[in-house]
Amino acid sequence: MVKAYNTTVRKKDFLWVILFLIIFVNGFESGGYQASLYSIGQTYDLSITSMGLFAALELLADMLAPILLGSWADKVGKAKSMTIMLGLQLVAAVVVFFTKAQTPFLVSMFLLGLTTSALQFIAIAALADAYPLSGKKRIGFLTSMYAFGAVIAPLAVSFYLGHGVSWRALFVLLAIGTLIALVGIVRMGADPREKAPKKAIGEREGASTFILLGILLLCVIMCIYVGFENGFSFFVDTLFTDVFHSPMGKSALSLYWAVMIPSRMLVGQFSKHVKRILLACVIAIPVITVFVGIANSAIMVLLLCVPLGIASGAIYPCVLTLMLPFAGKKTATATGMITAATGIGGFAFTALTGFMADLWGMQTAMMILAAFFVVSILAVLRVNAMADAATGKSA
Repeated sequence: MVKAYNTTVRKKDFLWVILFLIIFVNGFESGGYQASLYSIGQTYDLSITSMGLFAALELLADMLAPILLGSWADKVGKAKSMTIMLGLQLVAAVVVFFTKAQTPFLVSMFLLGLTTSALQFIAIAALADAYPLSGKKRIGFLTSMYAFGAVIAPLAVSFYLGHGVSWRALFVLLAIGTLIALVGIVRMGADPREKAPKKAIGEREGASTFILLGILLLCVIMCIYVGFENGFSFFVDTLFTDVFHSPMGKSALSLYWAVMIPSRMLVGQFSKHVKRILLACVIAIPVITVFVGIANSAIMVLLLCVPLGIASGAIYPCVLTLMLPFAGKKTATATGMITAATGIGGFAFTALTGFMADLWGMQTAMMILAAFFVVSILAVLRVNAMADAATGKSA
């Protein structure tokens, strides 16, 4: 009966496509906003510090979403909560397109940050619930859709800005994608598409207990990584424009996100080595950033975006893999804590990058930002040792 149920449903099932679209749109919004920040700054006559604060406001909302909306989404249901969030996201995108005043713009960007962050973790949970048999495989591709959206967005922004179209076009594209996703969720719902076998239901009974210190260390690693990622992503276009007088900033941003896609997929293929991969990445990022800081050529920085993106892309799947032996049966709690930490890092470090860039220059600001990875290296060494103890395996 299980096979018949799955075959019948899958013929007409497009829920996974809609969930993929939601995550793609989130990545498109993030990459597009990053690529548009310099143009937005010119429109509102912002200093680099103010640009950092503009970007950080959305990231503050990213931080608050899992804290404020996690339990709410479980109570009202995945389909209903996604419908509400998509509706709010659509309204916010329309307001940004039409408004010319700073206050409505900032309120709408805060709302976009809140909704995209909420849709991120709700969509992942909905996919796992709807596809208990194939969910793990699908989630690997789902997380890559964010990076794919962030790759496409800077190229699109560069194209229409080059043809004299306003940066506000980004929010037209965002509204279209959101509307399609909203119609899809309303029509299909988020009910299970597969029936999990009884063996899978009891699979986690022997899981380890929740180890708070391990989760907190992973939160520190993600906080610093996402802080760097956002600080670099939001200001790399400014770096190329103001320092190198080059139009390649949006291409560099797109390249940085593009190489994250294979990087994340490869981590899944070599999941047995995540402890070593994570340590290598948190060492590589500050080293590469030093070369970005001393580079005197736009081409050199463009090329450095490749190894920097590879190292950056691997961190998130490594952290999620290492989370499992510490989370026990509280995977949702652990994921929520890590998601909140990413918002904290994005908010604090993006604002800090803009402030430091005004004081000491963009390249120096990025090197100082990367220096925080010293803390990450210490955290990774400690969490690796704890993971070995929790799993009973040697490094």
